[in-house]
Amino acid sequence: MKRCVRCVLPETFPGIQFDDDGLCQYCRRMPSPEVRMGQREKLKRRFEALVEEVRTDPGHHCLLSWSGGKDSTYVLWLLRHKYDLNVIAFTFDNGFVSTGAMDNMRTVAEGLGVDHVIIKPNWTMLRTLFAASVDPTIYSPKALERSSAVCTTCMGLAKGIGLRLALEKRVPMMVYGWSPGQIPLASAFMRGHKAMLKAMTEAAKAPLVKAGGERAGVYFPEPYHFEAMARMPVNVSPLLFLDWDEDDAVETIGAYGWRRPDDTDPNSTNCLLNCFANEVHIRQLGYHPYAMELAGLVREGYMDRDEALRRLTEASPKEMVANVASRLGVPLASVASSDTLVSS
Repeated sequence: MKRCVRCVLPETFPGIQFDDDGLCQYCRRMPSPEVRMGQREKLKRRFEALVEEVRTDPGHHCLLSWSGGKDSTYVLWLLRHKYDLNVIAFTFDNGFVSTGAMDNMRTVAEGLGVDHVIIKPNWTMLRTLFAASVDPTIYSPKALERSSAVCTTCMGLAKGIGLRLALEKRVPMMVYGWSPGQIPLASAFMRGHKAMLKAMTEAAKAPLVKAGGERAGVYFPEPYHFEAMARMPVNVSPLLFLDWDEDDAVETIGAYGWRRPDDTDPNSTNCLLNCFANEVHIRQLGYHPYAMELAGLVREGYMDRDEALRRLTEASPKEMVANVASRLGVPLASVASSDTLVSS
């Protein structure tokens, strides 16, 4: 398979174009290191100004979407120890969060002194949504360049629940533990307003209500949630502009009891559903859903190309994939290609 000579995007990636030297268009458009450093520094200053603005407020200063994985756990440590913020850590329990990840969260939450809220929606509704998301008509291929359909469904629900909780708790900042490469730098710090957040919420909710009915809609903010808040929460992804090293991060959170779970697949440190989602994405669209993320990490210098290629070739354990598929009631044999519909 042909791949970009600088990053790891394959020829099967949607819209990919290589020049005569084998370089993809994303690498060709990459800003210089000096420009990227300047962008990060500006975002860091904006974040630190926001921290100073909210730190003296009563109540919770920020809500962290916490999966128990190493990235979000390290962000939790940063918020508590580097910035001295009062954090409410929110976990969306999709029914497939690994036992190891749950153990990590219980230990670390106590050690860092944070309020931890776990929300577990109705399982029948979740099962219906995850099974339906295997249907390739739920999302357009363009919407799945950075994530599988199953994970897009899961993240849509998690974001909806998180925003609703932040509005109800009147939290001024929503923080995500995404690593560099997962989202563009331009999205690392976003001041939302009501019209934009309402539109984004409706866009995320629409396919889930279509697949799961109105039961899915109750986990998203209602109009009165928006009207009750004078200022909308600011969305921040600190790892995209703060200096950090993955090995140092693992060592830091390890001091608070975090241990790499041994009950997940190689591509995830928290979610069993992820292995099934990866399998479906590769079968239907022909490339790994982490290809864009890993390509970004290589371009930004956080990971060398050989390591990224190794991660892309690590297959999820077949027995784990089959177990998740069985719990969802989805026959793996039918998840074959993008023109195959799978009934829930």
